[in-house]
Amino acid sequence: MPLVWVTGNAGVGKSAVCALLKSRRKFAVDADWDGFNHWVDRTTGQAVVDPPDPVPAGWLDRYGWQTSRTKVEALAAKASDKVVFFCGSAENDAEVRDLFDLAVCLVVDDGTLRDRLLSRTSNSFGKHPEELAAALDANEGAEAAYRRLGATTVVDGRRPLSEVADAILAASYEV
Repeated sequence: MPLVWVTGNAGVGKSAVCALLKSRRKFAVDADWDGFNHWVDRTTGQAVVDPPDPVPAGWLDRYGWQTSRTKVEALAAKASDKVVFFCGSAENDAEVRDLFDLAVCLVVDDGTLRDRLLSRTSNSFGKHPEELAAALDANEGAEAAYRRLGATTVVDGRRPLSEVADAILAASYEV
């Protein structure tokens, strides 16, 4: 069965849609909260166990948010009899893209992104000026970048959450 990657920039609604999919009894994992993503020191390759919050100036230049390929491979093997929704993104997306049968990219405009990051209560990423600037910078070319990675479906993350989830489910039935 397909492994569906629900991706997009920080703040587009991946975790919210993951929670909704779970409430609809779908097999969905939140890459950030379910242990698939972690901070990595780009110099040494070592995972960061206890990252600072908020990150100090320059921290994002050395450390990156990355998805564990090994954990995604194990997820795919474990869930071979049902559709699995993997909700998350990381800087090494290109290194794990081949593991997914379908990629769905959620997109929002910069104003929506700024408002969501500054007001969200689920985590603090994006509230610090350096993090917000990095997220807004990444948002500029996010849709094009995910299309280059093979995102076959792009969903407007400003739509009501139930419509976003419905669009993801509809795309997954086409695989």
